[in-house]
Amino acid sequence: MKLAMSLILLSAVPAFAQAPIKPETPVIVTTGEGVVKKAPDRAFVAIAAESRARTAAEAQRLNTDAMNAVLDKIKALGVPADAIQTTGYTLQPDFEYQNGRQNLRGYISRNQVEVRVDTLSKLGEIMADAVGTGATSVGGVRFDLKDRDGAEAEAMRLAVRDARRRADAAASGAGVKIVQVMRVDEQREMNDIRPMAMATRGLAAPGAQAPVPIEGGEIEIRSRVTLTVRIE
Repeated sequence: MKLAMSLILLSAVPAFAQAPIKPETPVIVTTGEGVVKKAPDRAFVAIAAESRARTAAEAQRLNTDAMNAVLDKIKALGVPADAIQTTGYTLQPDFEYQNGRQNLRGYISRNQVEVRVDTLSKLGEIMADAVGTGATSVGGVRFDLKDRDGAEAEAMRLAVRDARRRADAAASGAGVKIVQVMRVDEQREMNDIRPMAMATRGLAAPGAQAPVPIEGGEIEIRSRVTLTVRIE
């Protein structure tokens, strides 16, 4: 038994000793950032109508009439139907509390849509006319780009170029040579859509409304990447 164990150990040693040892690949890792600045050419705005009545059916009817008038006006200003999306609808009781008791005062019906505006010069007019035809709140304006994919691609190109410039500088300073780009990792960010919070309530007055002054400013599209290159 002792002899058999010795033979097993002796045969195992050469097999372990011959296992290849892979050297660590020498690399340089850098980060880069690219920024593209553009004036927005698209906007989104939330528009809602809220109605109150003694009965649920009456509140719903009033709200339907108000919202249909708002939508008809928005479409008449050139906004296509596929640019209007319902984002919320509620019909709920309206209670009041007196002397510790809950009393039913009536019902509230609310309908909200998000409108995509592809002609920014009409945004202020759309907001004002929506209020003038029955909308009771306007808010959540945010600006964007129609060709966001193109702007993001350009920002990424700039980020990779920046990371490569840094890698070249590091390699030159260390006296080594870049022989291969091993990987590029993008760090995605979603904070470049500019929101503008605003609300208008209780302004559903008849008659012409002055366009709301709106300034789109400038949008920044940012891209950050991590570049890994092999050196020798």
